[in-house]
Amino acid sequence: MRLATALVGRDGDRPELRLFLMSDAVVAGLPNQVDGSGNGLQGLMELLVNEGVPIKLCRTCALARGLAELPLSPGVSIGTLPELADWTLQADKVITF
Repeated sequence: MRLATALVGRDGDRPELRLFLMSDAVVAGLPNQVDGSGNGLQGLMELLVNEGVPIKLCRTCALARGLAELPLSPGVSIGTLPELADWTLQADKVITF
């Protein structure tokens, strides 16, 4: 998410971003999350949403962690594998960590 916020903060040639969180990263879609140093992950999510970045959480990953029925941060939604496949095919570049 920090890389995504750096990319949306670029002057001039800003790339189109889409964020699809998987595995334990889906927890970041819940409200009031902070990282190990006390920085607000919700603040990063809000910044990205306000910049028009679609953010989806892997449905299977969210279900496995009991998160699929919980309220998510505004602008964050549950995504599916077909949506990820479409995003991947539409992308010029895919970055994963």
